[in-house]
Amino acid sequence: MQLIDGKAVAAQIKEEIAAEVEALKASGGKVPHLAAVLVGHDGGSETYVANKVKACEQVGFKSSLIRYENDVTEEDLLACVDRLNSDKDIDGFIVQLPLPTHISETKVTEAIDYRKDVDGFHPVNVGRMSLGMPCFLSATPSGIVELLKRYNIETKGKHCVVLGRSNIVGKPVSMLMLQKANPGDSTVTICHSRTNNIKEITLQADIIIAALGVPEFLKSDMVKEGAVVIDVGTTRVPNQTSKSGFKLTGDVMFDEVAPKCSYITPVPGGVGPMTIVSLLKNTLLAAKKEVYN
Repeated sequence: MQLIDGKAVAAQIKEEIAAEVEALKASGGKVPHLAAVLVGHDGGSETYVANKVKACEQVGFKSSLIRYENDVTEEDLLACVDRLNSDKDIDGFIVQLPLPTHISETKVTEAIDYRKDVDGFHPVNVGRMSLGMPCFLSATPSGIVELLKRYNIETKGKHCVVLGRSNIVGKPVSMLMLQKANPGDSTVTICHSRTNNIKEITLQADIIIAALGVPEFLKSDMVKEGAVVIDVGTTRVPNQTSKSGFKLTGDVMFDEVAPKCSYITPVPGGVGPMTIVSLLKNTLLAAKKEVYN
């Protein structure tokens, strides 16, 4: 069993991006600028955005954080998106989800200029991805594929089972694994909360991508010997022994599944760090106008 170290791969990619930023600066080019919009004080969102700002500093990007309280109106938030769309200095921006219930996430996502949509959530980017066209890939699925690539894990002709059908991970990662590409060229099955006989299906899988958000859902009797397991789950589970009072838990029962695997990602330190570097990669592409002129 080999552990897939997302932290180490993310650090390597950050070094590569920082070198590109230095080269851009040396040739008189523009320093990439990423902006983040944060509404309210959700603990998870606060942490994610703080990590994104820190990552920008590490690679030499310029970053801006725009904060609103929970009671911001949809109209004001859409006006902010409009300003960021028009700001020539900002190459890409994200509006951190989830948003308060009185604001339509769909409306806000669609209002973002797809050429600045470095989260890869806009319908134009999602549509282009499904057609195999150049686009900004959704950050987490892009990070998963990058891990498979950097560990030289064979995906061609393999049976890949995706657990979960979310718009952020399940659907886009299944499309990437289907593409005529490397990694890709897999036969993909998507399982979800209404799927019957999940265990029978996962036992046939060469690669399992678990993105259900159900702690320790995947048990050892659901995994065949030698399978590759990618755990996307990050649920805060109460834990008395930790200082914070909770433990970050994946969708895989790691201790019992790991011995059966050829490769497996840990939680934390697997897919998580890759999500932020994927966002940085998209911002660099946006600054260099390599996807959309």
